Amino acid sequence: MTQSEKMEIITLVEQSPLSVKATLRELGIHRSTFYQWYKRYLTNGYDGLADPPCRRTSAWNQLPPAEKGRIVELALERPDLSSRELACHIVDNEGWFVSESTVYRILKSRGLVTTPAYRLMEAADQFYNPTTAPNQLWQTDFTYFKIKNWGWYYLSTVLDDYSRYILAWDRTADAAMSRHAGHRRETNSAIGC
Repeated sequence: MTQSEKMEIITLVEQSPLSVKATLRELGIHRSTFYQWYKRYLTNGYDGLADPPCRRTSAWNQLPPAEKGRIVELALERPDLSSRELACHIVDNEGWFVSESTVYRILKSRGLVTTPAYRLMEAADQFYNPTTAPNQLWQTDFTYFKIKNWGWYYLSTVLDDYSRYILAWDRTADAAMSRHAGHRRETNSAIGC
């Protein structure tokens, strides 16, 4: 509301035959809001009803301009470093902390990070040179899974592309599990199963 609107409401409340609470309820104004206006009016008069100017303060975790400038200087001195490597270099050698994402945003805003050139590729329905017999192409897969109360296990497999048979597999327990279980390791080879 404007100063004049606030002043009009104060005058209405002061001259109303109803209680302050009832008058404010009729006007649809919260009591705490009215009393804030009224306190400012009593202290500073009509000028106190003006809204205070908004002051934008910097965020508590915003880098000072000098540190932003230093990031840009280091990026220009060492163009071979990625944002992550530059952040690590600053932490290790400059004595202050900055995250990789902050370094990236600063460099991107200054035009020092270019968007990589992407090459669009579509997946084909089949291989360009499909296999015609066993042992022409093998596929490998490495995965890990957790068994409750046992720990992590790692499974690696070798699969023949033509026959789709698993040629070999290896399952190992993680390092922590190996210490407790005596490093149990099982290997199975079954060519042409």
